[in-house]
Amino acid sequence: MQLFIGNKNYSTWSLRAWLLLEKFDVDYEEVKLGLETAQFYNTLKNISPTLKVPTLVDGNVTVWESLAILEYINETYLSGQALPENREQRARARALCAEMHSGFSALKNAMPMNIRAKRHVEVDTKVSKDIQRIEDIFTEQMQYDYQGGWLFGHWTIVDAMYAPVCMRFYTYGVTLNETASRYVEHVLACPVLSKWREQALLEHEVVECDEAGIERKE
Repeated sequence: MQLFIGNKNYSTWSLRAWLLLEKFDVDYEEVKLGLETAQFYNTLKNISPTLKVPTLVDGNVTVWESLAILEYINETYLSGQALPENREQRARARALCAEMHSGFSALKNAMPMNIRAKRHVEVDTKVSKDIQRIEDIFTEQMQYDYQGGWLFGHWTIVDAMYAPVCMRFYTYGVTLNETASRYVEHVLACPVLSKWREQALLEHEVVECDEAGIERKE
């Protein structure tokens, strides 16, 4: 099984699929392609109809969309354990995944994931609304007092979907309430995510469109 990903400093969707495979120690080969390079498009042109990452190739199965990859891995290799066992909670988890997948475009555009940087950007009303909604999600899920510190107690694909926004909040110095901040800190302390972050810091490639904002002083 191969997982095609982009630069670890910038590629949020790649991170999501990678996290699931790494968290559950699924055997796979990582294939990293430089974003916006000839190698990227030449490699993917015969693999992915969208020419995007992540793309998963598992034998004769190709999955070229991030949330579909998470669901495929969970169903095929994890016997469903990367989602809540309870039906109602599982439905809620899927709704939160879909919300991140299709929404928060203002935040995503204004604050690209950039692990190497500490930046400041001006926040408009739309971005503030996105931040508030995510803060509400984290706060509500933490108030269930699940054991384990994750959004549904044990680590699930929901945590994979929201991990990149935690990285964004760190990069751009976004302030959240105490409860939501506790979750973000828990995510950032994850050893598997730390592995990705450490590898991102070793990269030197620059994708200009993802270099938003100005340097932020501590």
